[in-house]
Amino acid sequence: MTLVGATEATAWPGIPVPRTPEPLDPAEANLLDRARDGDRDAAHRLGRLCAERDDRLGARHWWERAARAGNVDSAYNLGLWHRTHGTTEEAIGWFELAAGTGDADAATNLASLLLERRGDTDGAREWFERAAEDGSRHAARRLALLCEDQGDGMGARRWHFRAAVDGDLRSAHDLGFLGYAAGDEAEALHWWEYAARGGHAEAAYHMALLLHAARDEKGAEAFYRLAARADHPGAAFRLGDMALCRGDLPTARACFERAARTGRPDARRMAALVCARMDDKAAAAHWYGRAAADDPEAAFRFGLLLVAEHNDLKGGRHWFRRAAERGHHGAMVELRTLLPLLGASPEAEECLLDPAPPYWSRPAEPGQAARAELAVAAARRRGDAAAEPADLVEILGTWDLVTGNLTTGNLTTGNLTTGNLATGALAVGDAPDADEAGPADTVGWLARASGLHRAAIEHLGLVRATLLRPGTAPWPTPAEVEHVLGTARDLRRRLGLR
Repeated sequence: MTLVGATEATAWPGIPVPRTPEPLDPAEANLLDRARDGDRDAAHRLGRLCAERDDRLGARHWWERAARAGNVDSAYNLGLWHRTHGTTEEAIGWFELAAGTGDADAATNLASLLLERRGDTDGAREWFERAAEDGSRHAARRLALLCEDQGDGMGARRWHFRAAVDGDLRSAHDLGFLGYAAGDEAEALHWWEYAARGGHAEAAYHMALLLHAARDEKGAEAFYRLAARADHPGAAFRLGDMALCRGDLPTARACFERAARTGRPDARRMAALVCARMDDKAAAAHWYGRAAADDPEAAFRFGLLLVAEHNDLKGGRHWFRRAAERGHHGAMVELRTLLPLLGASPEAEECLLDPAPPYWSRPAEPGQAARAELAVAAARRRGDAAAEPADLVEILGTWDLVTGNLTTGNLTTGNLTTGNLATGALAVGDAPDADEAGPADTVGWLARASGLHRAAIEHLGLVRATLLRPGTAPWPTPAEVEHVLGTARDLRRRLGLR
């Protein structure tokens, strides 16, 4: 409910001082006489006129007379008035008076004040429930979010459902995430499609990600396009990636550049990559330059371009160093090669003497990238801290890398040869499949091959399983992801993999 009886020209409630009453016309004089005689409707209308004239004290006076005589609209307006100009206690009192008569908007405002200014969750929930039962879509959504905060999953679903079927696309989007986090992908697809077809761009994007993870590329592309119409940067990026896989460089370039202009950081690097493939060196340098400060791979490639195309050894050194400082192996190799040409020694570069953790530069498998983004979005939906998608992709990719090499016998480390484990316990031909064999078999194999503790590798596998099969465990926290990333990098180092 807005200010009852107010017109679009109403300046209330941001009035600095009351005004001197203006001369009344006959109709207004009659209204004043009726209000003084106790006509509550006349008093309410007179309060509205005062509000329109910026006379907030006059508005309060007449609304109080009307409210005490039983005018519910005046009581509601007084709640709004005191919320802005008076005290919380007075606002609550007037809202409670109006809400007690069944006014859903007053009940919603009352619940919001109780929650936000008093921290009274029980009282807020009671009034949100009353307003929601009386048909307030806004109250139903607020109640659903409050239930989520209290850990009441059934209540959250019930009230999100009530709001969603009443047209709240945000609650439909939230229902999709509740389904996805519980492992019910059919429910997630249902609600995301419902919201997407109503114009919710985020729902369209998450619908596309889930279809992409399920290898339905045609369906995914349709919903990426739907999200891209609303300038969703992630959707434009994914469309560019799909076009690049088809070899459609002009379309890929247009999509990546569009995503880059709307805020997707890694789209700058991909736009540069496509421009380089199209032999547009100037455009490639532009996009690599835009991305290089925050993207080690872009910094590395920008350094290569400066050296190869412009013989700019100093510029190459600068960007190789920037990438090497973030653990980019290729940049370290190039920097070691370049330094003697500039009359410098590798010992002069701290990033070479004390390398940073290795940077994961392998291309992300589309399904894994989609799962990683969905996990991060699910964790961040209510403002919670979450890891970066790139970190989750590295965890997923590391597991596939090490288990793939174990099953094909491509590891050549001090602990594992291409034929047998150094312990002689297992031969490569006996290696368990990462997805078909029991988890303990894979974990045990990796523990013996790397020398890492079994529990650390098992933790890595469990986080991977959570990302690929939501609902099996809570989403990993940033601290947990950081710990597991350390395990993944140590595992690759011990097995001689990057």
